Amino acid sequence: MTGNTTTAHAGTAQSEASQTGERSTEPIRAALSAGDGLDFAIIELLFFAYRDFTSDPDQILAEYGFGRAHHRVVHFVNRRPGLTVAELLDVLKITKQSLARVLKQLLDTGHIVQIQGPRDRRQRELYPTARGRALALALAAPQSRRIAAALAEAGPDERAAVERFLMGMVNPELREQIAPGTQRAG
Repeated sequence: MTGNTTTAHAGTAQSEASQTGERSTEPIRAALSAGDGLDFAIIELLFFAYRDFTSDPDQILAEYGFGRAHHRVVHFVNRRPGLTVAELLDVLKITKQSLARVLKQLLDTGHIVQIQGPRDRRQRELYPTARGRALALALAAPQSRRIAAALAEAGPDERAAVERFLMGMVNPELREQIAPGTQRAG
């Protein structure tokens, strides 16, 4: 579905809720179903896959007092050393304020260092330290094992289809943010 179709469906659902008294406290006993072209099966699979995909790193992050935002920052700084704060904000699609606390913690704990940009002194480039690289690898290892197990279960020829599907989930105008080398030849 395109963004416009999704918006139209959301608008329809909101309109219907308004007409039927969205503030009603009567319980609805029927489960949502695949009506109106909504793919609840894949939506649910994505929820469960994400839950389990993040569970192992969440345990590691908790040992540091970190959360998923820290994971994303550590991941992208390790994948693209020298990434500027502005570029990181654009990749993560978060505000400067949201990034500030997380980045400060990673700087204070020695996982990331910030260096003044060589061309523009106002720019701040971010680099992992040995400690930050070790954390990124520790977080990626269980996720990589989970991916390998799922791909083995799917079969040897399915990787390309999985990559195409996931790429298709990314907004087309943002696909250029995906690091070169992220995709492997099948």
